[in-house]
Amino acid sequence: MDHHTPPRARLCSACDGFPSVAVTLGGRDHRGHLRTITAHCPACHGTGTVTARRTPEGARA
Repeated sequence: MDHHTPPRARLCSACDGFPSVAVTLGGRDHRGHLRTITAHCPACHGTGTVTARRTPEGARA
């Protein structure tokens, strides 16, 4: 019996699959917690994967 495997998700070439990072702003708040912000990859919008582009039949790569 044949088993079909789903195609692997293509990793984003801009972030290599690490779409979100925490960046420290420096210093700590009054409770002693490190101040951070979350930054997302602008190419994949924080998903870590990109959709495969299909080229039309007969088009040059």
